[in-house]
Amino acid sequence: MENFAYSNPTSLKEAAGQLSNKWGEVEVLAGGTDLVSLMKEYLVTPRLLVNVKNIKEIGGITPATNSVRIGATVTLDDMAESAVIKKSLPSLHEAALGVSSPQIRNMGTVGGDLCQRPRCWYYRQGFGLLAKDANGKALVPSGENKYHAILGNGGPAYFVSASSFGPALVALNATIRLVSSSGQRDVPAEKFFVTPTAEGAREIAMLPNEVLTEIHVPLGTANATCEIRQKEALDWPLAAASVSLKMSGKTIQSARVVLGHVAPTPWVAEAAGKSLAGKTLSASVAEEAGKLATEGAHPLSQNGYKVKLAQVAVKRALLAAGGVKA
Repeated sequence: MENFAYSNPTSLKEAAGQLSNKWGEVEVLAGGTDLVSLMKEYLVTPRLLVNVKNIKEIGGITPATNSVRIGATVTLDDMAESAVIKKSLPSLHEAALGVSSPQIRNMGTVGGDLCQRPRCWYYRQGFGLLAKDANGKALVPSGENKYHAILGNGGPAYFVSASSFGPALVALNATIRLVSSSGQRDVPAEKFFVTPTAEGAREIAMLPNEVLTEIHVPLGTANATCEIRQKEALDWPLAAASVSLKMSGKTIQSARVVLGHVAPTPWVAEAAGKSLAGKTLSASVAEEAGKLATEGAHPLSQNGYKVKLAQVAVKRALLAAGGVKA
């Protein structure tokens, strides 16, 4: 990797003051499980790394009456071991357990998970975020696309969002706090993830001079996540679903259904959520919601299998959230 300077600030104010207004010049380092790999491949060549792991004010899991605050530097292992997360936010607990490597769970952070770059092999091999050849032609539609998007894939982006926590946070209506030297702003999780339309852009609404500091997650819903992988060992899901249900007895008042790893952003399946309102959860109701969740899917030449996997993930997540046996 290229030479870089290293900063180890002890306060959020100090860290924010060292960031750049241009992507790529300065990078924030927490666990480094993705960033270091990108630097080794020369996909990211910052002049300065700002280590935020030792800033206490952006760590910790803090429960309140109606919400839970999760600091950006909380590790995936912290999420997996937290009694609060396991009891009240099982969708996040399952997402943390889904990262099966103990080494990555110990080092990787919640903030890093939300900000990690796509796993698209074209991007990782240097063909750019939008994966085009020298003539500007998109490589994915006619290339190796079995792990790419089936929704929101009309171009120019075909990769899938790699975040494990993203779908659950969107389903739970979480809010993400971003801080710069000029102030702070709170962004709904649903709007935090964006589909880039140009090279040099990012897949998140965060600006290059901002630090992701914490996430606020409302409580009071039944929730669950289901991820479907090719193998149980360290692997990104082929498809995933996170759901959040507001219940009145056994009746669903309202629902949020969000798909993961099938689109450039966590995909809100609005039709599926609306179909559940006023119903009693059952296997047949959950299966129908799964079918509605993939309406409008446009599989590429090699990834049509993802449609069925996404449907199954929705069904399983719904049944888990509602405590209903298949």
